[in-house]
Amino acid sequence: MNAQSLHDAVAELIRHVAQTAIQPHYQRLASHQIEAKAADDVVTVADKLSEEMLTEGLMKIMPGLAVVGEEATHADAGVLDGLAGDCWIVDPLDGTRNFAAGKPPFGILIAMASGGVTHTGWIYDVLTDRLCVAHQGKGAFVNGERITARVTGETPPVAALSLIFLDPARRQAVLDHVAPHYRMVDVPYCAAEQYPRLALGENDVSIFERTLAWDHAAGDLWLNEAGGRCARPDGSPYRVDEITRTGLIGAASPALWEDMARRMEAIPG
Repeated sequence: MNAQSLHDAVAELIRHVAQTAIQPHYQRLASHQIEAKAADDVVTVADKLSEEMLTEGLMKIMPGLAVVGEEATHADAGVLDGLAGDCWIVDPLDGTRNFAAGKPPFGILIAMASGGVTHTGWIYDVLTDRLCVAHQGKGAFVNGERITARVTGETPPVAALSLIFLDPARRQAVLDHVAPHYRMVDVPYCAAEQYPRLALGENDVSIFERTLAWDHAAGDLWLNEAGGRCARPDGSPYRVDEITRTGLIGAASPALWEDMARRMEAIPG
């Protein structure tokens, strides 16, 4: 299968799953269709159905390729072993917390990786039909149009800092020493929305503490291919197989990335 056929097949699958498994449940979830997955996380019937359908569809598109899905991994941590080889990476409903509350944003994230490195990614907004696609070395696209990351142009720059997974002391240090240098805006609790904001002139920079592969594989690739920068705070590239590693900075330009990395490194303690 050539690259264009692959992209077309995955895009068709994503839209079909969104229309079949996700949209019918939006703002129609019954209480028994929402389950607590962790203290700060929920899963819905739509997440589960979406992952089932995406997994089945992706295995038909590329038979034999491992599928590392968020919900499958929650049920069996051994699924994560697939991240070391050639695999699909699937977040069947990114932004579940928003979806369960009956509000946007939420989407679908799919990536392909080989040897721990993402080479292809799809970021889909279910409600707007915005499809962001990237392939390593080939650029970033939104609904088929190649895009170049652009900054907001605001002074100070606009920052959406995801602090929820930081320990309390580190969170306060970021608020005290980093936040004052930016105009702070709310995070969308949805990577499928946050990464596009960083390239489309809405936000300038973001930090993430938890960096699970299904949340960041597609967005990291897409932002870098757009000409922004996404990397670990020490400048090393994001790898999907670094399962326990934390910390990631995404920015609309390399200069904005450097500024944030410098400020994060200078935090006392």
